[in-house]
Amino acid sequence: MESQRAGARHSMSASPTRLFAFCLASIALIGPLAVHAYMPMIPAVKAGLGVPDALAQLSFSVALFGMAAATLVYGTLSDRFGRRPVLLSGLALFLTGSLLSLFATSIVPLVLGRLLQAIGAGCGMTLVRTIARDAYGPDQLVKVLAYLTMFYTIGPMIAPVVSGVLVDQFGWRSGFVLALLAGAAITAGAYFVLYETKPEGSGLAAGASISESYRALFSHLRFTSYVCQTGFSTGAFMVTAAAASFIMKEMLDRPASEYGLWFMAFPIGFFIGNFVSSRIGSRARIETMVLAGSILSLASAGALCLLLGLGIVTPWSVFIPGLLITFSQGIALPYGQAGAMAVEPKYAGTASGIGVCLQNLCGFLTTQAYGLLADGTVWPLIITCGTSSIIMMGFGIIPWWMTRQRD
Repeated sequence: MESQRAGARHSMSASPTRLFAFCLASIALIGPLAVHAYMPMIPAVKAGLGVPDALAQLSFSVALFGMAAATLVYGTLSDRFGRRPVLLSGLALFLTGSLLSLFATSIVPLVLGRLLQAIGAGCGMTLVRTIARDAYGPDQLVKVLAYLTMFYTIGPMIAPVVSGVLVDQFGWRSGFVLALLAGAAITAGAYFVLYETKPEGSGLAAGASISESYRALFSHLRFTSYVCQTGFSTGAFMVTAAAASFIMKEMLDRPASEYGLWFMAFPIGFFIGNFVSSRIGSRARIETMVLAGSILSLASAGALCLLLGLGIVTPWSVFIPGLLITFSQGIALPYGQAGAMAVEPKYAGTASGIGVCLQNLCGFLTTQAYGLLADGTVWPLIITCGTSSIIMMGFGIIPWWMTRQRD
């Protein structure tokens, strides 16, 4: 116990070790376990529990809503109480929700379990970004975030494939066994390796108003634009990924395992985009890279909508444009994250939480809108993905325009 307490009080003067970096990166996999691993399970849940499309989609999109709400809390709590205790609490909630979902016998307890699982998973990217800023400093943040996000893409690459195979062989409950085993290993690593990184005297004081940090951040149009651009960019990807599951299973009659293999196109694009960002680093302006990613993302979404609108409904017509959408997201996301946290450095945890919240909230809104509009055709995907991409482009251009006006 004494060694664990010492770990929690680790001096911030020490450089993070490779094991520290590995355990920090592994926490980012919690999100894919709650979101991407569930995508191949949706049609099986629909058939197994005998529920309509909207309820089956709710069991997916509720996770995005839960993560969106939770990230606001995690960011603010970490600014006040420290990163480590808040992180460990979130991981415990993830394990509890996974266990409840595993034994659910109807849609109601499954949705509740998924919600709890997602609330726990919300600690992942929020605190990973904040801890990275604490440990590595703002000068290295874009590069570190890009590398961490590259590692994060391993989750979306592997989770749907493994989950799809498990669903085909053992049924949808086996996906939650995967979440429990992987989540337990990640939690053990966090408990024994990660130390407290919150700088002394930073963040919210005990009597400070939480609303003050929100007012301070949203008073900056630049901050609002960065977090909304990343939010609607994520919304375009999430609805494409969720709709692809239904297209593959119900329109093309393909097995869940094949969807998992095709799904790898999404994280591969994201990985390549983040690799490009890590190579460019601080040599390019934040607002320039966000604009470049926004333009490419809008063009990619336009290609997806055009192909589907022309009646070309095949795996490649969905997943190749989807790869380009996630590549664009990988270009813009690390810069948007770094730009948002740089606006008010003392509220870095809260800023990170807001950014992740809007990513998940936009994902929830677009996927649930798709579920409500679902009619067995591709048009609900065209409407939701196209709308999210256009809004994303609007926010993506604002920081660039503000810089041009200032210069």
